[in-house]
Amino acid sequence: MANWPLWLDGATGSGKTTWLIQQLAEAARSHPRTEGQSPLVFAANGDNRLRLAARLGDLAPNLAVVTTTPNGFIQDEVTLFWPLLVAELGLLPQFPLRLRPENEQDLAMGQWRRSLLDGTLTVEGWLEAQTVRRSLDFLQMAAVASIPAEDLPWLLPEGIPPGFAPESVWRSIGTALVDWRDWCLGRGLLTYGVMTELYWRHLLPHPLYQEKLLTRYSGVFVDDLDEYPAITAHWLQVFVDHGRPVALTWNHHGKVRMGLGADPDRLEHLKGQCQVIDQLTPAVDSLAHGWGDQVVQWVMDPLSLPEPLDCFETLQTVSRGELLRKTAERVFEAVDTGQVAPHEVAIIGPGLDAIARYTLAEILTNRGLPVASLSDQRPVIHSPLVRALLTLLTFIYPGLGRLATAEDVAEMLVVLSQIPQAPEAGPWFEATQIDPVRAELLVDHCFEPSLEQPELLPVERFDRWDRLGYKATEAYNRLRQWIDQQRQQRQQRLTPRVINALDRAIQTFFWGGSHLPPDQLAALRELMETAQHYWAVEDRLNQLAPLLGTVSTEPLKTSLARFIVLLRQGTVTANPYPVESERVITIATVYQYRLQRLRHRWHFWIDAGSPRWLAGTDNLLFGYPLFLGSYPGRPWSTGDLETLHRDRPERILRDLLGRVSDRVVLCHSELAVSGQEQVGPLLTLVTANADTSFTAYTEIPPKAHKAH
Repeated sequence: MANWPLWLDGATGSGKTTWLIQQLAEAARSHPRTEGQSPLVFAANGDNRLRLAARLGDLAPNLAVVTTTPNGFIQDEVTLFWPLLVAELGLLPQFPLRLRPENEQDLAMGQWRRSLLDGTLTVEGWLEAQTVRRSLDFLQMAAVASIPAEDLPWLLPEGIPPGFAPESVWRSIGTALVDWRDWCLGRGLLTYGVMTELYWRHLLPHPLYQEKLLTRYSGVFVDDLDEYPAITAHWLQVFVDHGRPVALTWNHHGKVRMGLGADPDRLEHLKGQCQVIDQLTPAVDSLAHGWGDQVVQWVMDPLSLPEPLDCFETLQTVSRGELLRKTAERVFEAVDTGQVAPHEVAIIGPGLDAIARYTLAEILTNRGLPVASLSDQRPVIHSPLVRALLTLLTFIYPGLGRLATAEDVAEMLVVLSQIPQAPEAGPWFEATQIDPVRAELLVDHCFEPSLEQPELLPVERFDRWDRLGYKATEAYNRLRQWIDQQRQQRQQRLTPRVINALDRAIQTFFWGGSHLPPDQLAALRELMETAQHYWAVEDRLNQLAPLLGTVSTEPLKTSLARFIVLLRQGTVTANPYPVESERVITIATVYQYRLQRLRHRWHFWIDAGSPRWLAGTDNLLFGYPLFLGSYPGRPWSTGDLETLHRDRPERILRDLLGRVSDRVVLCHSELAVSGQEQVGPLLTLVTANADTSFTAYTEIPPKAHKAH
């Protein structure tokens, strides 16, 4: 029988997840469960949870388990036990409504508008949106670190270096966050930060909740604990204290999310209560097994003399643009000659910008290779279909004329006059009935701007309307007729909701989206989901205004204007390359790749000479050192940050080498995008393997990929 709790400290690819599933099966055999109890199994994020659930189905098909993530678990528990919190805190008895990040930022900016304008919350060099977002991040980081929101007014000025803003600003931000939390609770609106504080501060300590928690779950099994927030220790301790089966895995070269909400150093304190098993040997079929120590020494020691390795290859160019093209061609050549299959290739970089992702995806797709750009979230406003629909709303609802410029209207005429056809025939539209030239003519002669209600006038207002052609004239008249119908139905209250108007427009002009390419379809879906959630929140605020004795929220035209502006600011994003199959070439940043725990036979390391390659600190949250268990109680310094991240380069290198089995292609351009020479930590590897580098060859003509 296992001696619970158990802790497996392992290297990347050493079989930690398999071990966890084995402990789960052992607990099912040896530990008695009451009817209705299930083991609770955690993964670090949603994608990893799906893969873990699939492995559980393969390796332990007879086990009934509940899989979740820290975020999902907190949200489910707070929602399920909301009546208990209502009674405990004296809240209004209403069902809680989760705020999406864009709604959270929009509402918080509205609540803090006066303080943002008078300078109370102004941080020099920050835009208003940045101030709001980073302030909300403070609340979330405090919640996952088990720090009460009331501590923020003194914690922020104590720990943030004085060069950013006066102490009074940080104190005001802390006070504003406490008021914001209370404002949300009074209306049943839950952000992740608010939910997390409710969970650790009020729900988890409640005796009735702990009793129900232990009744529902027989034990806890956590994969990759090093990626979890500090609050995880709270509910784990409940199971440990009651002698329930607890098994934890720890990636010796992980800690990917430190500085992004995770606090591995604080969670590592649980290790002292556990029976520890070391499994620090990397996977035998990975490059880390045979070469990890040697490569790390070469990279970390500036005086070392690296040797060329058969498993490494260098691809060198002068400019970065040429590097992207050569990299894509090298990938195609490797797949086309049967050296590797598409799904066995990953292209990884320290910070892949939109141009790099687009260039690589476009070249590979044109050569018939499937591509998945991992977590490539782009604003939905980048989609011309979304922009056209938002402009269309300004013609249906009054008071939005300032949001309809001549350029917007011309684009709307072009996009809404496209003729869809079957996807197997090629592009999703056959022709554009109103081309850009005709659209400009129509706007010049038939578009009548108005702050209250812009108009599309009859085509006859254009003296030479006969030059437009029959198809363009018919398409324009159909659009005018459709707009008139929507106005009439709105006046008759047949389409009172914006979401109905958007749905009708998609059905009419885009055939319901059935013939759209994946990127445009994803943008439309995100638009509809955002609209539904946005007006659900608006309805809640309108309903509660009389009960709370507050002024009712703004009329429809004002809330709709805010919605359009919110989207145009690029706050709402969607994935332009939805993954439809697992047999694709993966394009990802180092952070994304490590977080998703992926493995491939071949790696292409883009910008191998960049100084950012082993830094991994580009996207850390501002102020994160204040919320770590190692916070020294004074303003952080450069030395503190260096101490926090001193072993990050080695972790990144060992982790990536543990995720590749056959070959690493070091893709290096002498000049960065800025034109500066690249001198990064991997340059010694690039130079050592230059003799085995991939030499330039004549460009391979585009052709469909043949199966191997």
